Amino acid sequence: TRKLPLPDNPEAGFGAIAEDGSKVILDRAVARVPDEEIEKVMERQREEIKNRIKELRREPLPSIKGEKVILVDDGIAMGSTMRASIKLCKNKGTKKIVVAVPVSSEEVAEEIGEMVDEIIVLEKPEVFRAVAQVYREWHDVSNEEVLEIMEKWDKVKNR
Repeated sequence: TRKLPLPDNPEAGFGAIAEDGSKVILDRAVARVPDEEIEKVMERQREEIKNRIKELRREPLPSIKGEKVILVDDGIAMGSTMRASIKLCKNKGTKKIVVAVPVSSEEVAEEIGEMVDEIIVLEKPEVFRAVAQVYREWHDVSNEEVLEIMEKWDKVKNR
């Protein structure tokens, strides 16, 4: 699932799209973005999803029909990426969806909680501005870092 970044502010988003096409569009954020720009951004993110699947997962999404799925993220800000992931899971017929995150605002946690069977949030700061505010060190994880972690896990798993 990928955030749909605002053209003039890539750190902010107007929604999110999942690999099955499930999407969430935040009306209040997209009101000032032309339709053709929205479509360009969505197409770029669809391509990025395909590239990451090819590079990182290297295989189709396993069947999650009838399964319990735990969705984990570094935190929930506006919630669009989590909502799109939840839609994907529901479209794929999961039996139970649990969301587990270290941080979210109370309001967004309640909204997400209404969409899933269970939500676990470790911190709900009274003043919540961004997920990064609760981390000592914050950076985007590169594909190379992900591959390194996955390779280490494969070695441990296959002992």
